[in-house]
Amino acid sequence: MAKKYYAIIDVGSNTMRLVVYLRDKGGRLREIENVKAVARLRNHLQDDGYLSDEGIRTLLTTLNSFKEVAGSYELEEMVCVATATIRQAVNQEDIIKKVSEHSGFDMRILSEHEEAYYGYLAVVNSTPVTEGVTVDIGGGSTEVTYFKDRKLVESHSFPFGALTLKQDFFKKDLPTEGEMSNLRHYLLSQFRTLPWLQEKKVPLIGIGGGARNLVQIDQNLKEYPLAGLHQYKMKDSDLSFIKNYLFTLPMKKLQKVEGLSKDRADIILPATEVFHSLYDAVQSSGFILSRKGLRDGVFYEQLTRDMGTSVFPNVLEESIQELVTDYDLSMKQIHHAQHLAHELFFQLHEKGVGALRKKDWKEVKRASYVFNLGDYIDSESSSQHTFYLLANRTIDGLMHMERLRLALLASFKNKTVFKQFLHPYKSWFLKEERKKLRLLGALLKFCYSLDSTRRQIVKDIHVATHDGDLHITLYCKDEWMPEEYQSEKQKKHLEKSLKRNIELSFVESKE
Repeated sequence: MAKKYYAIIDVGSNTMRLVVYLRDKGGRLREIENVKAVARLRNHLQDDGYLSDEGIRTLLTTLNSFKEVAGSYELEEMVCVATATIRQAVNQEDIIKKVSEHSGFDMRILSEHEEAYYGYLAVVNSTPVTEGVTVDIGGGSTEVTYFKDRKLVESHSFPFGALTLKQDFFKKDLPTEGEMSNLRHYLLSQFRTLPWLQEKKVPLIGIGGGARNLVQIDQNLKEYPLAGLHQYKMKDSDLSFIKNYLFTLPMKKLQKVEGLSKDRADIILPATEVFHSLYDAVQSSGFILSRKGLRDGVFYEQLTRDMGTSVFPNVLEESIQELVTDYDLSMKQIHHAQHLAHELFFQLHEKGVGALRKKDWKEVKRASYVFNLGDYIDSESSSQHTFYLLANRTIDGLMHMERLRLALLASFKNKTVFKQFLHPYKSWFLKEERKKLRLLGALLKFCYSLDSTRRQIVKDIHVATHDGDLHITLYCKDEWMPEEYQSEKQKKHLEKSLKRNIELSFVESKE
């Protein structure tokens, strides 16, 4: 099957980017090339509203270099979009014409609504948030939206961005206390003009380079042990701390802050103030980064043209299916293990064994899709590979803590290995949570051992209790010796978690 490549050029006010995607077996787009140029076109927008000749030269030179990079791929589609600076330029028609003549690109200028909409679309198609406020601060504009039940309710584009705020409020590269205070008052007054933003008490989802740098700084300061930025969550106190920390630094030190791009050092403070002021206006429940933004939103719309809706029905299901496809997992085995785990889980639940709650089943079911996927890489160390791959791979639809819990369940081998994997994150969990995760992992591993030959021999399960012991009867079809051997070997992990003896009886199914 021929590889299908797609590309987009995003002409922003601060940066220009070329991103090349590869469409995978499941139909999703995977980013394989990302080229950035700090063009700062906003600085070339003159007082009379015209983009200067120097600005146009910068634009054309950058586009031509992008064209060379893109030329090394056989592209199915190339999209070129422009945002605030080109949109606000009086000579935009002349710019479009020159772009077409010099590079052959048909540059599309996004309206304020389109720019906000694509950010919203990227968020609802790549995060688990069903109600929230998005904010995308560029160099020359800031887009905000409010969505509920994953549907866009309101959107607005403010005519200021990180570059224009710096130009309008700071006399030098770094602001004084008074200048930061004036900026905050201005932003709060601007956000108050939109009644639908006020006191929503929902997550604030940040999009774009400023938000990404903010999260990278936070992770570096905390020595955060998990990989990945997408769906990372920060609190109000985190935003305040970073803002105050950055404010104290001279420019030379600011440019060396881990996680902060050197080219954003002079505009990170206005960007951070936008996020912090908006957080306060919304009275947000948390600041979440979406690494997916405008560019991804444009392609989500393109890819879903024939679906009748641009919003994916279920983000997490799509991501899990992507993992199943990538690691060549057997859906037949998954569904059988799920059936056995469901029977065992709910019979234990009904008998009050293990303090299992109905909501725990959701985690077991989720982990059953990707249990032991590291076997794809190496069977001898499959548990280690499973944990690492799941804990450190972005999974759209799962926040970082949920991703870690999934990794712990799906990689369960024994108590010792479980504790090794958990060790860097031990303080994230209460003692009872750690015990519960170990139990759920042991239960899932036991159920997979009941299908060790992948023949679906064990058809049903019946659990009985006697003098505190568990008697599990397994109804089988055909020869069950390998399953009996493996399950007798694995039951000890379940026994230790439940603190009960388990007796297994394999019998022939009457069906």
